[in-house]
Amino acid sequence: MPTNVRDQSRRQFLRFLAGSPLLPGLGGALLAGAATAQTRYQNDAVLSGALQFKDLIERPDQALNVWDFEPVMRARVNAGHYAYMAQGADDFGTIAANRAGFAKIKLRPQRLVDVSKIDMTTEIFGQKLAVPIFLCPVGAQAMFHKDGEVAVARGAKSKNVLQALSTVTNNSVEDVRAARDAPGWYQLYSTSDWPSTLKQIKRAEAAGCTALAWTVDIPARNLEPIARFNRGRDPVCQECHGGVEDGGWSLRPMFDGLDMSTVRMGLDGLTWSYVDQLKKATTMKVMLKGIVTREDAARCLEHGVDGIVVSNHGGRADETGRGAIESLPEVLATVRGRVPVFVDGGFRRGTDIFKALALGAKAVGIGRPYIWGLGAFGQAGVEKVIDILTRELRIVMMQMGTTSLAKISRNSLELA
Repeated sequence: MPTNVRDQSRRQFLRFLAGSPLLPGLGGALLAGAATAQTRYQNDAVLSGALQFKDLIERPDQALNVWDFEPVMRARVNAGHYAYMAQGADDFGTIAANRAGFAKIKLRPQRLVDVSKIDMTTEIFGQKLAVPIFLCPVGAQAMFHKDGEVAVARGAKSKNVLQALSTVTNNSVEDVRAARDAPGWYQLYSTSDWPSTLKQIKRAEAAGCTALAWTVDIPARNLEPIARFNRGRDPVCQECHGGVEDGGWSLRPMFDGLDMSTVRMGLDGLTWSYVDQLKKATTMKVMLKGIVTREDAARCLEHGVDGIVVSNHGGRADETGRGAIESLPEVLATVRGRVPVFVDGGFRRGTDIFKALALGAKAVGIGRPYIWGLGAFGQAGVEKVIDILTRELRIVMMQMGTTSLAKISRNSLELA
């Protein structure tokens, strides 16, 4: 057996990454995407030269876009942890579709509008926020930085954006709430044991969470990258995943005090009646995360949900080949403003965020970008990612002549 498991794992993943048929769709494939663009614009010296930047940034303030953080993060974290973040279902087609979907929506600028003042503030479930961006739930963030979700919470506090906490967090909801000093959301993975699930819900409620986002899009999935690593034999992985002997529960604080020896997470056997059960169990707003069709949007309304998150789990749930931004219109058309609709999946630019808002989304979630920032520079990286997206959103709002979120509409879009 090799003496350096970490190096062996890194080599295994890089070999896998190089052989992926949809490498440009991966979050970590900036250079491959740049190479494609260079080929496309090989006769344009300006574009070609602009895409030749290969150095790693050394400080957050050197970043020009969110992708600048990804290679730094990739160089600093364990290879298996990188695989966990970058992976997608099957051949990464939904990851690629998430990005491709934005190119199908064009923008229609309005000129000579007074845009000297731009208001991006919003209110979500009674909480006033600086910008319509929320940080998506990502599990086990100690994989990427020692302070994990607490570092993210401090960044969210600094920029006054919403943070959603995963069920499989490395920090408790209480610690995250203390660091954020404001309410957040709690993302729920249901378990096979209702009393255990209920205790999680009550903890989140007691910590002041305003909404419970039940994730419903992964009854089963095929994730190959992480399967190429034996985390039980990698001591670096054990620091944030827990030991194989207890299924990793020991480092999942939301399960503290619970006997999880016979409990599993999953959606097997659960139906829409579970929504009714959740509604009765908590005073938090109950949202469903992972809705991508008009039929399920209608069922959400029938069962009294308080909000919908259009999401394909960042391309990690299933190989539908549909981007989240492509699924958004049919959900919005069904809901017709009766509950707020949020969306995540592939958002990397302010223009991406603007397009979702113009379609009718209440706010947009980002996942991998802030994790790139976290893995690269900790809290400072998270803050800079938020700054970049906020700046880009401000720029496109000025270009479109929309001085507040209320003025953003489909009039700014040309749909393919």
